Amino acid sequence: MSVAFRRESDEEHLEPTFEIPLPPGPNWVTARGLRLTRAKVEALEAVDTEAMAEEDAKKLKRELRYWRTRLATAELRPVPDAEAVAFGSRVTYRLNGKEKRIAIVGDDEAEPTEGRIAFSAPLARAMMDAEEGESVDFGGKPGAIMILAIEAILEE
Repeated sequence: MSVAFRRESDEEHLEPTFEIPLPPGPNWVTARGLRLTRAKVEALEAVDTEAMAEEDAKKLKRELRYWRTRLATAELRPVPDAEAVAFGSRVTYRLNGKEKRIAIVGDDEAEPTEGRIAFSAPLARAMMDAEEGESVDFGGKPGAIMILAIEAILEE
């Protein structure tokens, strides 16, 4: 029989559903990040998927797989000593004449609008290991960032 007369299923035309991509590298977390990840898993596990539409249940289960993986691979990092910029530091810095403050946290905890950036972000990578009063290169500009203060992120 010719392919032209074959009935194709509706499934053949659907976009494939992939897993939620995991950020590359280690899954470092602060104490807050670990607590948030556990809470996310617990909240998703508590949802009754039986009462949901099939597509919504699939999406929820996909998200739950992501968060379970993130919880299983989480590496709680020790609180830094605040001598130099490190994972778990809160840094006050000057860039382009503006003073700003950020916390360097894990990928899932990052929320740039709230001043939390991932340790894998270019800004955080540029500051790593810098000490108070030190200038570091950023965006192709030598000495673009001046580290003004460093403190450890204690429990939030």
